[in-house]
Amino acid sequence: MIRQEELDLSSLEPVHPAETAVAGKSVLLAEDDPALRRYLEVVLERAGYKVVAAADGLEAMKSLLTNSVDVVVTDAIMPNLSGYELCRFVRGSQHLSHLPIILLTALNRRTATSELVDVNAYLSKPVSPEKLLDCLTELFEQAH
Repeated sequence: MIRQEELDLSSLEPVHPAETAVAGKSVLLAEDDPALRRYLEVVLERAGYKVVAAADGLEAMKSLLTNSVDVVVTDAIMPNLSGYELCRFVRGSQHLSHLPIILLTALNRRTATSELVDVNAYLSKPVSPEKLLDCLTELFEQAH
């Protein structure tokens, strides 16, 4: 859960300038905690990303079918369709399987390993804005 003081975004400076490789990139952000989803959405937008936000895995799956995105950032444990199931859906889809996936979870990595599917990055919650943005930058640099 995100603390109230972490929601103060007024002092948040862009960590990565939008004129970098970020420009024009879109992120599907699937997170069921509304405060954390909004916080990460603002962090990503301030870094120059276009964000498609989803409140659960099912909403995220529907968004993937109707929106063009460059990367998926998903919580592991969500209602209706978990992040693990969302990852399996993406990897099993002919049109989406190329998308990089970042899995966010509060679970211990060893505990979650049995559920891991083919993801490009695994970040433990709470994730810092810098760590998330660095991970995205690295994924996009690897793609080129």
